[in-house]
Amino acid sequence: MRIAFMGTPDFAVPTLDALVAAGHEVAAVYSQPPRPAGRGKALRPSPVHARADALGIAVMTPASLKSPEEQDKFAALALDVAIVAAYGLILPRAILAAPMQGCLNVHASLLPRWRGAAPIHRAILAGDARTGVTIMGMEAGLDTGPMLATVETDVDGKTAGALTAELAAKGAALMVQVLADLSAYPPLAQPETGVTYAAKIDKAEARLDFTADAVAAERQVRAFNPAPGAFFELNGERIRILAADVETGSGDAGTVVDNHLGIACGVGLLRPTLVQRAGKGAMPVADLLRGYAIPAGTRLA
Repeated sequence: MRIAFMGTPDFAVPTLDALVAAGHEVAAVYSQPPRPAGRGKALRPSPVHARADALGIAVMTPASLKSPEEQDKFAALALDVAIVAAYGLILPRAILAAPMQGCLNVHASLLPRWRGAAPIHRAILAGDARTGVTIMGMEAGLDTGPMLATVETDVDGKTAGALTAELAAKGAALMVQVLADLSAYPPLAQPETGVTYAAKIDKAEARLDFTADAVAAERQVRAFNPAPGAFFELNGERIRILAADVETGSGDAGTVVDNHLGIACGVGLLRPTLVQRAGKGAMPVADLLRGYAIPAGTRLA
């Protein structure tokens, strides 16, 4: 098929690679514009943009697709289908209607649960046992289009980073499978029940809430690993917790209960196992405590 691929973050890169490997003609890649990054704030292309450059595919980076000029450029590609994976821009009706077979989306949840921007993080925070990927026909609503195929996996204590990589690979394989025989995957309307929305992550959500139970705090740790990183503050410094266990125990919420950084929560204890100070690499808790004492009775913010 003649395809336009539309995606931005790392999650989308495996789908682009799979489409190329399957022999489809990728006429163009659309990605969000380069953003300032690093200490020098130099413009950095998105992961999809960088991968497309390496593959020698033309990259388009419009800030919006609402103008007639951009819509005419898209229509002129004469596409069979557009494949979308975490693109991050709204597709106007003219864009959705331009390809002969429409636009298909690789969405990282089992729709209609977790429509929206952050389905992987929200699934972990909610304690979902299973999640997956849905291949969906796109329409004007927010992830409301008909479903063509799904694939599932256990959440099973995974971090957002690990789950993102797994779902990216599963979604890429499923999209190639669907495109190999579109007629074998008739669109099915999403159920009207079970709808939830995955709002974009606010960095403030990464501050650990020790008044909640330790199970919820551990979910925060996994949901915000690798970014933005679940954290607490001590002496004005943010310390990120990258991995933690849940234990039984009690104490005043937010208070360290022993000399090994056991932290009392509303119910139970959070036992960090991997932490990171600002400007330093990740380290086991024992290494942190050798040079940065956090004795029992310390109150964390």
